[in-house]
Amino acid sequence: MKDFKTTYFFLRLPIAISLLGHGLVRLPKLATFSNWMVTSMEKSMIPDFLIVPFSYILPIAEFLIGLSLVIGFKTKYTIFSGLILMSILILGSSSIENWSAIESQLLHSVYLFGLYWFWNKNQSETTH
Repeated sequence: MKDFKTTYFFLRLPIAISLLGHGLVRLPKLATFSNWMVTSMEKSMIPDFLIVPFSYILPIAEFLIGLSLVIGFKTKYTIFSGLILMSILILGSSSIENWSAIESQLLHSVYLFGLYWFWNKNQSETTH
Protein backbone atom coordinates (compact mmCIF):
# COMPACT_ATOMS: atom_id res chain seq x y z
CA MET A 1 0.00 0.00 0.00
CA LYS A 2 1.61 3.24 -1.17
CA ASP A 3 0.18 5.66 1.36
CA PHE A 4 0.03 3.28 4.32
CA LYS A 5 1.82 5.60 6.75
CA THR A 6 -0.47 8.54 6.02
CA THR A 7 -3.62 6.44 5.95
CA TYR A 8 -2.68 4.62 9.12
CA PHE A 9 -1.88 7.89 10.90
CA PHE A 10 -5.39 9.15 10.17
CA LEU A 11 -6.89 5.81 11.25
CA ARG A 12 -4.99 6.01 14.57
CA LEU A 13 -5.83 9.66 15.17
CA PRO A 14 -9.43 9.41 16.49
CA ILE A 15 -8.70 6.69 19.08
CA ALA A 16 -5.40 8.35 19.96
CA ILE A 17 -7.08 11.70 20.61
CA SER A 18 -9.80 9.99 22.65
CA LEU A 19 -7.30 8.24 24.92
CA LEU A 20 -4.94 11.22 25.05
CA GLY A 21 -7.84 13.51 25.95
CA HIS A 22 -9.13 11.18 28.66
CA GLY A 23 -5.72 11.17 30.30
CA LEU A 24 -4.93 14.82 29.71
CA VAL A 25 -8.04 16.20 31.41
CA ARG A 26 -7.59 13.89 34.42
CA LEU A 27 -3.89 14.46 35.07
CA PRO A 28 -4.24 17.96 36.58
CA LYS A 29 -6.93 16.71 38.98
CA LEU A 30 -5.51 13.27 39.73
CA ALA A 31 -6.54 13.15 43.41
CA THR A 32 -10.09 14.29 42.59
CA PHE A 33 -10.36 11.70 39.84
CA SER A 34 -9.02 9.00 42.16
CA ASN A 35 -11.57 9.89 44.85
CA TRP A 36 -14.38 9.80 42.28
CA MET A 37 -13.28 6.41 40.98
CA VAL A 38 -12.94 4.91 44.47
CA THR A 39 -16.41 6.23 45.37
CA SER A 40 -17.97 4.94 42.15
CA MET A 41 -16.43 1.50 42.72
CA GLU A 42 -17.77 1.12 46.29
CA LYS A 43 -20.38 -1.42 45.12
CA SER A 44 -17.72 -3.47 43.38
CA MET A 45 -16.25 -6.66 44.78
CA ILE A 46 -12.83 -5.46 43.60
CA PRO A 47 -10.84 -4.53 46.72
CA ASP A 48 -9.81 -0.94 47.40
CA PHE A 49 -6.14 -1.89 47.52
CA LEU A 50 -6.43 -2.53 43.75
CA ILE A 51 -8.76 0.34 42.89
CA VAL A 52 -6.77 3.13 44.54
CA PRO A 53 -3.48 2.55 42.67
CA PHE A 54 -5.35 1.85 39.43
CA SER A 55 -7.19 5.17 39.77
CA TYR A 56 -3.84 6.96 39.74
CA ILE A 57 -2.33 4.80 36.98
CA LEU A 58 -5.34 5.02 34.62
CA PRO A 59 -4.98 8.67 33.50
CA ILE A 60 -1.25 8.22 32.98
CA ALA A 61 -1.82 5.03 30.97
CA GLU A 62 -4.54 6.68 28.86
CA PHE A 63 -2.28 9.66 28.18
CA LEU A 64 0.75 7.55 27.27
CA ILE A 65 -1.19 5.12 25.07
CA GLY A 66 -2.87 8.03 23.29
CA LEU A 67 0.42 9.85 22.79
CA SER A 68 2.14 6.69 21.56
CA LEU A 69 -0.65 6.15 19.03
CA VAL A 70 -0.39 9.75 17.79
CA ILE A 71 3.35 9.52 17.20
CA GLY A 72 3.28 5.89 16.04
CA PHE A 73 5.63 4.61 18.74
CA LYS A 74 5.75 0.79 19.04
CA THR A 75 2.30 0.63 17.48
CA LYS A 76 1.71 -3.10 17.94
CA TYR A 77 2.58 -3.02 21.64
CA THR A 78 0.70 0.23 22.17
CA ILE A 79 -2.43 -1.34 20.68
CA PHE A 80 -2.01 -4.41 22.91
CA SER A 81 -1.62 -2.08 25.91
CA GLY A 82 -4.81 -0.28 24.92
CA LEU A 83 -6.68 -3.57 24.60
CA ILE A 84 -5.46 -4.71 28.02
CA LEU A 85 -6.50 -1.36 29.51
CA MET A 86 -9.96 -1.63 27.94
CA SER A 87 -10.33 -5.18 29.28
CA ILE A 88 -9.52 -3.98 32.80
CA LEU A 89 -11.99 -1.10 32.44
CA ILE A 90 -14.69 -3.49 31.20
CA LEU A 91 -14.08 -5.73 34.22
CA GLY A 92 -14.43 -2.75 36.55
CA SER A 93 -17.54 -1.43 34.82
CA SER A 94 -19.22 -4.83 34.83
CA SER A 95 -18.41 -5.26 38.53
CA ILE A 96 -20.61 -2.24 39.30
CA GLU A 97 -23.12 -2.99 36.53
CA ASN A 98 -22.28 0.18 34.60
CA TRP A 99 -23.42 -1.23 31.27
CA SER A 100 -23.44 2.10 29.45
CA ALA A 101 -19.71 2.60 30.13
CA ILE A 102 -19.01 -0.86 28.73
CA GLU A 103 -20.46 0.18 25.36
CA SER A 104 -17.82 2.88 24.99
CA GLN A 105 -15.06 0.59 26.24
CA LEU A 106 -16.09 -2.12 23.78
CA LEU A 107 -16.15 0.42 20.96
CA HIS A 108 -12.61 1.49 21.88
CA SER A 109 -11.61 -2.20 21.95
CA VAL A 110 -13.08 -2.92 18.52
CA TYR A 111 -11.39 0.18 17.10
CA LEU A 112 -8.04 -0.88 18.59
CA PHE A 113 -8.49 -4.40 17.20
CA GLY A 114 -9.23 -2.90 13.78
CA LEU A 115 -6.02 -0.88 13.98
CA TYR A 116 -4.08 -4.02 14.85
CA TRP A 117 -5.69 -5.98 12.03
CA PHE A 118 -4.91 -3.23 9.52
CA TRP A 119 -1.35 -2.91 10.82
CA ASN A 120 -0.80 -6.68 10.76
CA LYS A 121 -2.28 -7.01 7.26
CA ASN A 122 0.09 -4.36 5.94
CA GLN A 123 3.08 -5.98 7.66
CA SER A 124 2.37 -9.31 6.00
CA GLU A 125 1.88 -7.66 2.59
CA THR A 126 5.19 -5.80 2.80
CA THR A 127 7.13 -8.95 3.72
CA HIS A 128 5.86 -11.01 0.76
